[in-house]
Amino acid sequence: MRRVIGIALGLSVVLGVLVTAFVWPSSEIAPRDVPVAVAGPPEAVAQVSDQLDQAVPGGFSVEAVASEQEARDAIADRDVYGAVVLAPSGPPSVLTASAAGPLVAQLLQGVATSMAAGSSGTEPAGPVVEDVAPLPSGDPRGSGFSSGALPMVMGGLAVGVAMTLLVTGVWRRVLGALLAAAGGATAAMLVMQTWLGVLEGDWVANAGAFALTIAAVSLTIIGLHSLIGTAAVGLGALLFLIVGNPLSGVTSAPELLPSGWGTFGQYLPPGAGGTLLRSTSFFDGAAAAQPLLVLTGWVLLGLLLAAAGSRRAQARTAGGGDADVVEQVSFAPAR
Repeated sequence: MRRVIGIALGLSVVLGVLVTAFVWPSSEIAPRDVPVAVAGPPEAVAQVSDQLDQAVPGGFSVEAVASEQEARDAIADRDVYGAVVLAPSGPPSVLTASAAGPLVAQLLQGVATSMAAGSSGTEPAGPVVEDVAPLPSGDPRGSGFSSGALPMVMGGLAVGVAMTLLVTGVWRRVLGALLAAAGGATAAMLVMQTWLGVLEGDWVANAGAFALTIAAVSLTIIGLHSLIGTAAVGLGALLFLIVGNPLSGVTSAPELLPSGWGTFGQYLPPGAGGTLLRSTSFFDGAAAAQPLLVLTGWVLLGLLLAAAGSRRAQARTAGGGDADVVEQVSFAPAR
């Protein structure tokens, strides 16, 4: 009976952790130093910056630009999420980029509308809003993109677990994971881009971003498994799914998550993969360098762990230990 009670209590704690991991970040969504551009004379820019800070304290990080074109360029380069363009008379113009984050675009439009209402007469004119980087017509609210990002993580976990259970030999598992990542990414692009129109941009680049994310997750699990055994599966699920997925910012934006956690999430494969796919699909690869480096780093980490595990297995085999044969041409379940 004590064992039953202990298991029940342990599962209760696990469920509590799961609920916290998935609900807490979403419940705390709010703008935190969201980068936006303001185009206009320096005095007017300073005034708008103060108004933004009053409307949402600490919510925006204002970058002053000299012209509307500079603001558009900053959005295209993913340096800012949107811009306020000041006119000599009348309400400001608002440039949004729903492809960079629909929630941020809605937030910026709402704040600009409130500012225009507060500075106008009895019948204020709303700001002129232009979405300079819209989402595709096949996914106008971005829900398809957000939903499609989860299979990158789940796919990586599934590939990593399947290879460790069904394939014998570390390097055969690595090869299998790479092939599965390429095949899975191809299937995902056929559905998300060719069929549903959720993604735009270069088909091959989008597939590469998807495959790299799957590889980053699966190779890390394979590498860990070669060193610590089946505990790698639980550790991978904890790190990539329970922690990484809610902190990825895919459904909102990293700057909308609790301070520090959004940044941390960008150094895990779910966050980096979502950001990279957004860049390749909607912004011609702008700001892709950081997520590309992060994902490459995870791939290399997985390979290094796999190499260490392979060497240890070889040493045990040479010493007569009870270890898996490293290079066995069998795809039967590993012992």
